[in-house]
Amino acid sequence: MNSINRLTHFPRDIFAGTVVFLVAMPLCLGIANASGVDAFAGLLSGIIGGLVVALLSGSHLSVSGPAAGLIVIVVDGIAGLGSFSSFLLAVLLSGAIQFGFGMLKAGRFAAYVPSSVIKGMLAAIGLLLVIKQIPLAAGFANEGAKAASGAGMIDTPFGTMSIAACFVALVSLAMLAAWETRAMRRFALVRAVPAPLAVVAFGIGVTLLLDAVAPGFSPPAQHRVALPSMQTFASFTHALSLPDVSQLVNPDVWRLALTLAIVASLETLLCLEAVEQIDPKKRAAQPDRELKAQGIGNMMAGAIGALPITSVIVRSSANVHAGAQSRWSSFIHGVLLLASVFALTSIINLIPLACLAAILIFTGLKLAKPSLFAAVAKQGIERFAPFIVTIAGVLLTDLLMGILLGIACSLALAVRANLKRPITIAQHDDHYLLSFRKDVSFLGKVSLRQHLHAIPDGATVIFDASRADYIDPDVRELIEKFMADAPARRMHVECRQMPRAGAQPVKNGWLGLMRQRGS
Repeated sequence: MNSINRLTHFPRDIFAGTVVFLVAMPLCLGIANASGVDAFAGLLSGIIGGLVVALLSGSHLSVSGPAAGLIVIVVDGIAGLGSFSSFLLAVLLSGAIQFGFGMLKAGRFAAYVPSSVIKGMLAAIGLLLVIKQIPLAAGFANEGAKAASGAGMIDTPFGTMSIAACFVALVSLAMLAAWETRAMRRFALVRAVPAPLAVVAFGIGVTLLLDAVAPGFSPPAQHRVALPSMQTFASFTHALSLPDVSQLVNPDVWRLALTLAIVASLETLLCLEAVEQIDPKKRAAQPDRELKAQGIGNMMAGAIGALPITSVIVRSSANVHAGAQSRWSSFIHGVLLLASVFALTSIINLIPLACLAAILIFTGLKLAKPSLFAAVAKQGIERFAPFIVTIAGVLLTDLLMGILLGIACSLALAVRANLKRPITIAQHDDHYLLSFRKDVSFLGKVSLRQHLHAIPDGATVIFDASRADYIDPDVRELIEKFMADAPARRMHVECRQMPRAGAQPVKNGWLGLMRQRGS
């Protein structure tokens, strides 16, 4: 029966896989270019995500490949380690760490990362994408491109800029924005063609037109995708890169591997949650199995020269909306990416880098949209402060340090709230009511001491612990001392429903003080 269902759903998976391929190809190329590596490395990452991770994953609809959220780590990692081969070793090790996370069932710990920190991380990545892709979108040339240019370049205070690149980038951004509007979605063509594909098709059309009509304004080779021609499988294997295992003792490699493993795992687990919510059948995936699948994928990516892999929400949502039924749609998208390396090289090399930069700028703007800042700010300082600290940490240091700073800020605010909120005091004439809420840790001792010092002699004091599940021994000790001193201060003291200190009641302890009064 299951095999019959698979055959029935297979045509829909083929269609969905084709749609995802059309979305994924420009993203793979753009992410590779933004990362400063060959376009082949980006496509190879998408191929591994489709052919390997899709079959090992427990998710029916998520799609894996290179992620825009890792661009910052890739660029800084390659620059810090000095070579792409050393970076590949870090990717391989990050895959091993991810697999270890899955074996240790660490997937559940991602739920403990505050959502404000995750939103801050994504917003910071969006800002960095915009900042780093604007020069490419404007066509600022390097020396080689300047020499190859002509009438199509103009001098500015920031450098030599390409008129064609600016035009392509601006129109591409306008297309991406318009593609999501309700007015444009009324047209069948807009609903059928993914926005990134439309932008790439536009860029190819501009390149062909300028090559034929005005070669001087056409984007030079340095401003286009440069995918090596592969006619045979031998040429494919020759294009693969190997990791530099001699860097295995380099601590910077291990630090980068840990950063990649943590961030890639967070992005993957967030994507799994999002896909589960938009899946019409609400099928849940096992996070630990997904971490192991991603780990194997990244070990393979590092071993053969690809970019690091995560489960990606853009491609996954396109997969769901295209009507995918199983993980075979993701596998088919990987097959088509592999075929494109052999069959579409000449077409891919016509794509201007400016339109790929526009796709990433638009992605960055969606990650860091102003409405996100406003929405988090409305949730209060406890959410907004870690959000801003994470963004500042990522922009000023690196991604892992930014996440750690955001978590530290969240913990500091939680401690601050714990110091203030577990104990409240109310006064009516000379009666004072001290209420304990849920759990009172040793941190509550500070606020309790302040409250007790403010109570005058001769007052009636009631300790109400009816809503407390636990009271720390340090806090108990402070109350016991206060009650012992009460008779000398002419105070009446009453304790209500104090939880036990341990499994067995203690003599002259809380049970004996439940209704004790001093006079």
